Amino acid sequence: MTTAYETLLERTREVHLLESTAEILSWDQETMMPAGGVEHRAKQMALLAQLSHERASSDELGDLLATSADEAAGDDAIANVRELQRDYERRTRVPAALVAEMAETTSRAQHAWAEARAASDFAAFQPWLDKVLHLSRQRAECLGVPEGGELWDALAEDFEPGMRAASLERLFTPLREKLSTLVREIGSATPPSNRFNELTLPIEQQEAFVRSVAGSMGFDFERGRLDRSTHPFCGGSHYGDVRITTRFHDDNLGDALGSTMHEAGHGLYEQGLSADHLGTPLGSSVSLGIHESQSRLWENHVGRSAAFWRWARPQLASTFGAAVADFDEPELFRTANLVRPSLIRVEADEATYNLHVVVRFELERALIRGDLTTADLPAAWNEAYVDCLGVEVPDDRRGCLQDVHWSCGLVGYFPTYTLGTLYSAQFYAAAERAIPDLDGHIERGEFEPLRGWLLANVHCHGRRFSPDALCARATGSGLDADVFLSYLESKLRPVYGI
Repeated sequence: MTTAYETLLERTREVHLLESTAEILSWDQETMMPAGGVEHRAKQMALLAQLSHERASSDELGDLLATSADEAAGDDAIANVRELQRDYERRTRVPAALVAEMAETTSRAQHAWAEARAASDFAAFQPWLDKVLHLSRQRAECLGVPEGGELWDALAEDFEPGMRAASLERLFTPLREKLSTLVREIGSATPPSNRFNELTLPIEQQEAFVRSVAGSMGFDFERGRLDRSTHPFCGGSHYGDVRITTRFHDDNLGDALGSTMHEAGHGLYEQGLSADHLGTPLGSSVSLGIHESQSRLWENHVGRSAAFWRWARPQLASTFGAAVADFDEPELFRTANLVRPSLIRVEADEATYNLHVVVRFELERALIRGDLTTADLPAAWNEAYVDCLGVEVPDDRRGCLQDVHWSCGLVGYFPTYTLGTLYSAQFYAAAERAIPDLDGHIERGEFEPLRGWLLANVHCHGRRFSPDALCARATGSGLDADVFLSYLESKLRPVYGI
C-alpha cells in the first residue's frame, strides 16, 4: 500500500517536471529563440507557472503533508517533509493568478531588457521595471513581512532562507569599508600588466579553450552543454541536463574563462545533486548563496591561483600557439589578479566585485521601500558608482541595464553573490586542510580531489541543512567574512608589493 509520504513525493516530482520544463524554455529564450517567439513564449511560461503553482499549493498536497508529518520516519523523510512544508506555506499565500501574471510579465520584460540594453536606453525598459516591481511588492505582501523585518525580506527568502536586509546591512557596512581601504592601497601601487587580456584571439579558439577547462574541472558534457548568451548563466532541468552559457570578446579571454569557470562551478553543483532524490528538497540546492559559493570557488580560488596558471599555461600554448608564446605563468597569475575598479559586475576583480553587489542591494532595497523611483534609478546608480567604486558611468548599457535580474523578477537575489563569496573562502580553506597538497593537485590538472570534497561536503546534502549549518558542518564555523578578507589580502598584497 502506498503511504502518504510516497504519494507526497510523487506529487512533488510532478511539480518539478513542470518547473524544469519551464527552465528549458527559459534557457531557450536566452540562447536560441527568435525574437518573434516572445509573445507566445510569455504565454507558455505563464501557463506552466500557473499549473505548477496550483499543483504545489493544492489542498491534496496540504493533506499529504499533514499526514506525512506524522508518519515521517528517518532523516531523509523528516528533512523532505520539513522543507516541503516551508515551500507549501509560501506558495499557498500567493494567488495562482499573480504567479501567472508575474511569469508572463517577466518573460516579456526579459526581451524588453535585452533590446533596451543593446540600445542603452533605460527609458524603453522603465515601464517593464515598474510592472515587475509592482508585482514583486504584491507578492511580498502576500507572503508577509517577517517579524521585525521589511517587505524586501519576504522576497529574499526565495533565494536565501533567513536572509534579512538589516543583517545584511550590518555585514556589508564593515566589509565595504575594508574592501574600499584595500582597493585604495592597491591603487597607489604599480598594477600588473593586462596585455594578455588585450590580445585579439579567435573566438572559436577561445571557446575550445574554455570548454576544455570546464571539462577538466569535471563538468560532464554528456549531462551538460555550453552555449553563448548575453548574460552568462546556468540552467537546465535536472542533474542529467545542466546547461551553462558564457560570452566572448575578441580581446578579453580572461572574461570568457572566468565566466565559464564560474558557470561550470554552478554546473558541478547541479550535476552533483542526488539522483535518488530528484525532484525533492534533498535533490535540490539549499540556497543561492551556497550555489554561488561553488561558482566563486572555481572562478577565483582555483582560476585566479598560481597553481592553476602553472597548469593552464601549457593548455594555452596548445590552443593558441605563437600568439601566447611570450607569456609565462607568473605574468598570467598577476594578470588574473589585476585590481581595477570598473563598470561591469560580471567582469569585476575579486577586490571590487562585492562593492558592485552592495550598490545593487542598496538601490533595490530603496526601490522596494518606495524611497527611490525607477525614473531616478539611472542617476542614483551613476552616483553610487562614483561614490563606491570611483568610476563614471558613461551610459545605461554599462550602468543600470547591465544585469538581467530585475527583468526576471529576481528581487532579493543580488546579496547572495556576496554571501557566496564569503562561503567560498571558508569552503576552500577547509578543503585545503582536508586535501594534502591541494595546490600540487591543481598544478597537475588533478581537479578530482577538490571536486570530490565539494561533492561529499556540499552537493550531496541538498536541502538537508540550512546554509549556515551546512557551512559550519563543512568548515567548523558559520559565516565569517574575515576568512575571505584574510585570503584576499594574503594573495593581493604580494602581487602588488604592498
